[in-house]
Amino acid sequence: MLSEIAIKELSEIRGKYPEARAALLPALYIAQREFGYLGADAYEAVSDILGVPKAIARGVGTFYAMYKHKPAGRHVIQLCTNVSCMILGAEKLADFLKKKYGLEPGGTTPDKKFSLVIMECIGACGTAPAMLVNEDFYEKLTEKYIEEILDSYK
Repeated sequence: MLSEIAIKELSEIRGKYPEARAALLPALYIAQREFGYLGADAYEAVSDILGVPKAIARGVGTFYAMYKHKPAGRHVIQLCTNVSCMILGAEKLADFLKKKYGLEPGGTTPDKKFSLVIMECIGACGTAPAMLVNEDFYEKLTEKYIEEILDSYK
């Protein structure tokens, strides 16, 4: 069930686009925020409010990597492992996250605080290795710097 605020936001977003399908990306983002991930309830809510078929909403949601499709930790770590990041130590950092926090790619810590997503590219080749935690961007990562960053998330 969507909150009244989310329903209002979705209606406002729908009004900004001449075609309902054009509102799907921001609408799915709101549904993900509300439900924590895009599951059947989220797709149904977006479909009902925008008046688009559920299959279309689900097709758009599953196409893009920015959406979560299963419950995740409170904070989602997206670690880039593309060429620049890999050359500058991203694999070592992924191993560090596994050893220090028990985080496997695609997994969540037992306390549900963090989830780890391995990303193909986050567009930070010049300041690699890089990651996102939720929407916060971090670059020039080291093990120590990652530990400091993650300690700041409660």
